[in-house]
Amino acid sequence: MNRYKAGEKICRFFYLMLFAVLAFAAGVPASAQNPTDRAWSVLEAGMTDKTTEERAVAVRVLGLLEGDSKAQDLAIKALADPKPEVRAAAADALGQMKATSAASKLADVVLGDEKEPAVVMACARSMIALGDNRGYGVYYAVLTGEKKSGGSLLDDQKKMLSDPKKMAQFGFEQGIGFVPFGGIGYTGFKMLTKDDSSPVRAAAARILTTDPDPKTEQALVQATSDKSWIVRMAVLDTLARRNNRAIIPQIAGKLDDEKDAVRYTAAAAILRLSQIKN
Repeated sequence: MNRYKAGEKICRFFYLMLFAVLAFAAGVPASAQNPTDRAWSVLEAGMTDKTTEERAVAVRVLGLLEGDSKAQDLAIKALADPKPEVRAAAADALGQMKATSAASKLADVVLGDEKEPAVVMACARSMIALGDNRGYGVYYAVLTGEKKSGGSLLDDQKKMLSDPKKMAQFGFEQGIGFVPFGGIGYTGFKMLTKDDSSPVRAAAARILTTDPDPKTEQALVQATSDKSWIVRMAVLDTLARRNNRAIIPQIAGKLDDEKDAVRYTAAAAILRLSQIKN
């Protein structure tokens, strides 16, 4: 009987101690928590915030956590967010954190039913950063209006890439723009050009600078005759940076372009390429 009472006292003491520990933990202020645990709590709270902008910021900064599997998992999960701003942020983060194992997830978005240009292009940009050259195909399509394989784009893809409002929405703001007048900003640029789509096509040309596919170089040369002088200028700049002096005869005619900025860019491109030793 005494043993039973002794055991009962021990159990009662154990539960009282457990209750005390739990009560103390519940009362620990956030500032006293482990900084690492607190940091994850802050990020995870941001990623579940009801505000789109808050979620997008919380997801985008995951890009700082290179090599962190938890950050990668969170970013991949955010690729399915209902808001395109957050999905684009997730794609950017995966590229920044060099999450090579996520390249296939990004490709699934690009090759799937995603219809938001910002998301598709962010995924493609990160695919390129992760070594998946299929990402160049998106920018090739933006510049030429055709798939790299030679086939025509699907109707919904054409609609996506030709929607001036959607293209203008993220062209410069997403940091992929080509700004020939450096510093005047997107608003001023639009006032000068009255063209919402050419800045994004020019940006696409710039990203194709590092595409090793010879077909891309052919497309760039053809684009030197584009109706938009902004695209012509961007393409000449890109061709110059690809360092293939063999294309000089094909762009020499641009020295007589009707637009001064294009003529100047053509001149600089030819001078740069002339210095390349094949």
